[in-house]
Amino acid sequence: MLDWRWDFTIDILPRLMVATGNTLMAAAFGYAIAMVLGLVFALAQRTPSRAVTMIVREMVEFIRSTPLVLQIFFVFYVGPQFGLRLSPWTAGMIAIGLHYAAYLSEVYRGGLDSVPKGQWEAATSLNLSTARTYFRVIIPQAMPPSLAGMGNYLVGILKDTPMLSVIGVAELMHTANAIGSETYRFLEPYTMVGIIFLALSLPTAAAIRLFEAWLRKKLGIV
Repeated sequence: MLDWRWDFTIDILPRLMVATGNTLMAAAFGYAIAMVLGLVFALAQRTPSRAVTMIVREMVEFIRSTPLVLQIFFVFYVGPQFGLRLSPWTAGMIAIGLHYAAYLSEVYRGGLDSVPKGQWEAATSLNLSTARTYFRVIIPQAMPPSLAGMGNYLVGILKDTPMLSVIGVAELMHTANAIGSETYRFLEPYTMVGIIFLALSLPTAAAIRLFEAWLRKKLGIV
């Protein structure tokens, strides 16, 4: 029979709630970085310059092909050798943002490729600049097909925040490890962390599906 202590669980709950807030903040800022950088990577691969396209494409493949934890270590520990000294929070969010930007760039690329070429021709006939064509015509049409993939990576980034514990970021897993080391009880903190992640991930995934359905209905997309 499991030696579960409810009094201990109640005692550690406030610390886990604080850590939950830290986890959400890390996921939110990391995802915001990923959304912006991912779009930059996707657009950079569509420029007339073959050199720029090749460099960005190889960089995206390199990021996707190496572990996130290695990238976190690289930003935090190797960065200072190049004059880039960052706090664990900043380094962690940049590493997560950069990692998921590579994946989101592929999601964006698929969405951009789904827009009919006739839209470009129409924009050209109206003498719209490349920037206005992208942000006024192409990207708004590319977003609905991209939402499902973007939502999946939002849940993924939430579940990958425990990797930030390796550089001392006080998110959920780091806090659970600290509680276990202090009390020699790991059952309650680890179980609670699993329950909290479920409580965060499942509603997030459901909300993304509802938003995608609403947006498709709003835009008249079947």
